[in-house]
Amino acid sequence: MKFSLLSAASVGVLCAAMSAAALDPIVIKGSKFFNEKTGEQFFFKGMAYQPRAGFKGETMDPLADTVGCKRDIEVFKDLGINSIRVYEVDYTKNHDTCMKLLEDAGIYLMLDMPSPKYSINRKEPYWDHDMMSHWTAKVDAFSKYPNLIAWLAGNEVANDVETTPSAAFVKAAIRDMKAYLKKKGHKTPVGYADNDDMHIRMNLINYFNCGDKETRADFYGVNIYRWCGDDSNFKTSGYEDVTKNMTDYTIPSLLTEYGCNLVRPRTFPELKSLYGSDMANTFSGGIMYEYSEEDNKYGIVSVNYGDSKVEKNGDYENLKKALKDAKPKTIKSADYKPSGKDSVCPKTSNTWLVKSEVLPPTPSAARCKCMMDSLGCTLKKEELTADEGKALGEAVGFICGKTSCSDISYDTAKGNYGNFVACEPAQRSAWAINKNYLNQNKAKCEVKGADTMTVSSPKQGDQAACLKEKDDIGNVGSPSTNTGDDKSTSGGSSKTDSEKEKEKEDEESETTSSKNSSALLSVQPVATLLASAVALFYLF
Repeated sequence: MKFSLLSAASVGVLCAAMSAAALDPIVIKGSKFFNEKTGEQFFFKGMAYQPRAGFKGETMDPLADTVGCKRDIEVFKDLGINSIRVYEVDYTKNHDTCMKLLEDAGIYLMLDMPSPKYSINRKEPYWDHDMMSHWTAKVDAFSKYPNLIAWLAGNEVANDVETTPSAAFVKAAIRDMKAYLKKKGHKTPVGYADNDDMHIRMNLINYFNCGDKETRADFYGVNIYRWCGDDSNFKTSGYEDVTKNMTDYTIPSLLTEYGCNLVRPRTFPELKSLYGSDMANTFSGGIMYEYSEEDNKYGIVSVNYGDSKVEKNGDYENLKKALKDAKPKTIKSADYKPSGKDSVCPKTSNTWLVKSEVLPPTPSAARCKCMMDSLGCTLKKEELTADEGKALGEAVGFICGKTSCSDISYDTAKGNYGNFVACEPAQRSAWAINKNYLNQNKAKCEVKGADTMTVSSPKQGDQAACLKEKDDIGNVGSPSTNTGDDKSTSGGSSKTDSEKEKEKEDEESETTSSKNSSALLSVQPVATLLASAVALFYLF
């Protein structure tokens, strides 16, 4: 009897230890995910998780709502999912409780690096120290959790031909965040999720998997809503075409969102293809959009922040059954031999406004501070109101329409990025008003609607010396690329003499505009974009 009691106690301790054990790391080999310890292939059976109803505050964060976590994780276990994708969190809050509950339930987290305020804007893209610092802070806050499976550096950023320049900035962000993770000793992969636009789809697919490995996405996600109801199928839905696009891909791909809601209740017939012979050899599963019923009507339950009540709708049991029936054929890591072809970078064209071989520079707070210390006419403060930002935007637009602003401008189609293009909007604005000040022989230092000041003896006398400052990763500084040199992916020599640069740009603009005046960004539109970006930044 005593022996039996001890055995039961031992079993209890063992079970408790097993339930508290950390989830195994998931790693990438070729175009597939694998459990690092067991070698089993991993398929995402995931769900987008961003409850919004009842939220009061500035930053949504379902992983800081312990009442909501305890409520929803029980639902996750009932559904049989193994992962969630969360778009927004407040990294300053504590997430230990929710992350541990998820881990104990066998659920991994895919987390978006951007937030609504700190994300690359598709129409006025930039990548600077301020944005990167928020992303790195999120990385620092969540990398300690063993069930963090992946990061996403962008979601549907470039979503049509006109916004393809933003892809260059997303890829630069991927390069820099991968470097930051490596520096910190983390191996969590960084990917991108596209919007499946037919006009730019293949260019995006190729772009994020071409060039140096340090600049490529580690995996690629597709947000797709083509399969609508039981009357559609693998072929008519277009899923067949999407699968063909990824067949020879050398990095993993998955559906980062799926679940058309034009026919409700949804029965999720696409899961038979996604986890079956149609797609399982190409895609590593997917993330159903979404958990909670919101205004867009994609949810399977109704919940509220801080409330333990859950109401399931007609989609719930259908998804549960579809996930239960999803039993993809797997392969062991040891038996898998990666194949496929490295993607060829897309060429600049009417539908691809990016010189793929060249990326925007890595942000450098030190370089930008040095530049600010060189100005004789500058802003009294860098923290500005929305009205001040708007006034600056208008001023910068006027100034850069009259003179070369190449050091703070970019032209993705030519692969030209100014030496200070990765500085923050206020800093780029200060550079422009100083340029105007110098052009007027230091006669006038003012901008209507913004406070400026003159500095009789700037701390830094040689602006070119600023280019030697280290970037935010710690790399030794070098000039950015204004030349579009094919031999460089992240930097190269450039002139700081604005007049010589303008002469060169005018010559290139004349040649380019005759070929493709509607597609390529010339000097004047870049100035307009810069002004818009400055104004837009201060509206958040």
